[in-house]
Amino acid sequence: MSVVRFGVSLEKELLDELDELVAKNRFSNRSQAIRQLIADNVSRSKWECNNLVVGSITLIYDHHKRDLLNALNEVQHQFYEEVLAAQHFHINHDLCLEIIAVKGRAVRLTELADRLIAVKGVQHGKLTMSRPLPHETTKP
Repeated sequence: MSVVRFGVSLEKELLDELDELVAKNRFSNRSQAIRQLIADNVSRSKWECNNLVVGSITLIYDHHKRDLLNALNEVQHQFYEEVLAAQHFHINHDLCLEIIAVKGRAVRLTELADRLIAVKGVQHGKLTMSRPLPHETTKP
């Protein structure tokens, strides 16, 4: 992959925001931050186009909540074609962290994540999706 250099004009306030982003995320330079911003934007637009993507769903929950584990498993079984694997971690006596690897159409993964996050007892949930692989970008 070749690198192309180009100039960018920004308002001072926006440049300051970029520099804060560079510092906060410990990017080595502005170019690295801009590359990440562009990649995130491209990924988001791919999700909106409902392309085939891969990702993860991260959940934090209190495992003492009645029927929570059954509810989470039931949802995952309803999406068995999208769920690749799940990893379970014990954070402390009450809390668990679960990371679910997923692959499928962006809309379907969003639906899966929304359903899991909505289960009573889930304290935090987040879906992260990547850009689709080049040979998997066709629409349904």
